[in-house]
Amino acid sequence: METTSPAISVALTVLVVLLALTGFGIYTAFGPPSKQLTDPFDDHED
Repeated sequence: METTSPAISVALTVLVVLLALTGFGIYTAFGPPSKQLTDPFDDHED
């Protein structure tokens, strides 16, 4: 039985975390939570 290299496990873990953070960012920016976001440039207009 072959065991996987620890480097592959670390690489997959980093990839999964990166994809999860990217998905969360897209969901926050364009999903339902985006309705609560404000534009800081509109708040301080001269």
